Amino acid sequence: MNTTARLAVFGGALALLAAGGFVAGKTAGPVAAATEDHDTAMPGHTEMAATLPGGLASSQDGYTFTVTDPGRFSFTITGPDGKPVTAFDVEHEKKLHLIVVRRDTAGFQHVHPAMAPDGTWSVPLTLPAAGSYRAFADFAPTGGKPMTLGADFSVAGDYQPASYPLSRTAHVDGYTVQLDGDLTAGKTSPLTLSVSRDGVPVTDLQPYLGAYGHLVALRGGDLAYLHVHPDGEPGDGKTPAGPQVKFAAEVPSAGTYRLFLDFKHGDVVRTAEFTVATAGRPS
Repeated sequence: MNTTARLAVFGGALALLAAGGFVAGKTAGPVAAATEDHDTAMPGHTEMAATLPGGLASSQDGYTFTVTDPGRFSFTITGPDGKPVTAFDVEHEKKLHLIVVRRDTAGFQHVHPAMAPDGTWSVPLTLPAAGSYRAFADFAPTGGKPMTLGADFSVAGDYQPASYPLSRTAHVDGYTVQLDGDLTAGKTSPLTLSVSRDGVPVTDLQPYLGAYGHLVALRGGDLAYLHVHPDGEPGDGKTPAGPQVKFAAEVPSAGTYRLFLDFKHGDVVRTAEFTVATAGRPS
């Protein structure tokens, strides 16, 4: 199916002003405080912007994430000198992680683009559903600090919004994943995800990008982003290969969050999805 797409920018300044703090994982992936979007920055708000979570801005510390072709999905990361960055540190076995999700959190994808010598990244995306999307570039420029930048784009067509009731149990390809633990605003929250298949606990999860699981959390409304990683790592002699994968996360604001767990078993990576409200919120 051919996908016609156009780049669209949505209320960056309003989203930034509305956003509070988000999540800090015990052993988290690239997450950094965001500054205002480069085309909506307002003088006098530098101190406020320094507290914002990752993924809400397209620019930070002189680095800018720009989608150059939504159709084939290509983009650049430009540096403080305005030129495309070509040197990146390897984080979790990749130089850049790209998360793409529709604004209603449908169609989650975690992919790894290829970079051309000129600094242009590209990756084939399948986006069969129309709507507004958010892309998150999760990376660490060599010599700089890790960060997550976000950019909006849209896919033309008949938009059919999706909604997700609260759920702590996910079913995917015959696997069941159970989420245990509560997210409590302002406190570190231990989370345990247990994987089973046809009722049998899975004890031979395979390492994926250097871990037994990757958890991405998106805050409802503004899609504030966090890429969390589990406690321990494969081969350390103390981290079992399932059925439980444990995380620690902190959410400083009350609300509803969408969680996406990538796990690998049988040489296939699958994604389990959850919708969780912070402790004390109506269930």
